[in-house]
Amino acid sequence: MYKVAIVGAGMVGSCAAFNVAQEGWADVALLDANGDLARGKALDIAHSLHLARAATKVVGGDDYSLAEGARAGIIAAGFPRRPGMSREDLLRRNSLVVSEVTSRLLEVTGPIPLVVVTNPLDLMTYLAWKVSGLPRQKVMGMAGMLDGARYAYYASLELGVSVTEIEPMVVGTHGEEMLPLPRFTTVRGKPLKELLPPEKLEELERKTRDAGAEVVRLIGSGSAHFAPGACAARMVRSLLRGERLEVPCSVRLEGEYGLEGVFLGVPVALGAGGWESIVELPLNEEEASRLREAAEAMRRRAEELDDWLEGSHQG
Repeated sequence: MYKVAIVGAGMVGSCAAFNVAQEGWADVALLDANGDLARGKALDIAHSLHLARAATKVVGGDDYSLAEGARAGIIAAGFPRRPGMSREDLLRRNSLVVSEVTSRLLEVTGPIPLVVVTNPLDLMTYLAWKVSGLPRQKVMGMAGMLDGARYAYYASLELGVSVTEIEPMVVGTHGEEMLPLPRFTTVRGKPLKELLPPEKLEELERKTRDAGAEVVRLIGSGSAHFAPGACAARMVRSLLRGERLEVPCSVRLEGEYGLEGVFLGVPVALGAGGWESIVELPLNEEEASRLREAAEAMRRRAEELDDWLEGSHQG
């Protein structure tokens, strides 16, 4: 039986834990600074396993030794996005959390692959990679799968088809520079770009980009968790079971797409223990230009994060 360590027993982490445990292919260690929260969530999930006929074990707490033997990790620790919270506020609060939990987890598990879910996602993935010292193939941010699922949902409503008939492709950042690609998104095998006029495609892009904020607005006291948790669990399953999965993830680019030294969402092939390759789509000039703009935005934010972290440590 495999074992997955999930750091962060909030809604995203507990939803990821529930999905992994219910599928029955891995034991789960759910960790949180609030040990009782993690123990309670783990116990609740464990109570459901008889119904799923899943022979998995779920434990929770604040003791990182519970993660011993884990073969993959999900980083979901941090503060949730709140209405009115600025990107800078969220970034600074969560950067300290992600730095600490990544180091503590790997001290126990050794160099396991990590799927990062904490927001701001691309920057937190960069930070986890930097802190961990892991090769780039072992650190990836869960973004493109979620954004693609949202894109498929809105496209399905517009076209009146099932989401199962849509294969989405969304690259760029998990935020303002998100780039849905209608030329590479297919509906029953046909490019979405051929099925909808430009103004509808622009509307779908806007809805997809704003989907997370819309969930936050409607819930009022939390953020999206069912979909992010399910996506993280699916990625970890591929990493552990070697089920080759091609999906957009936030990964470090080192020459791919003509971009260097930046974390950005692009399609990758996941395999056992990490991502195996980056899939380079034949982008046209407009698409490539927008991806370069996204990369430059991420580069500036990463530099700002590094400067702030250096200043906070000196202080």
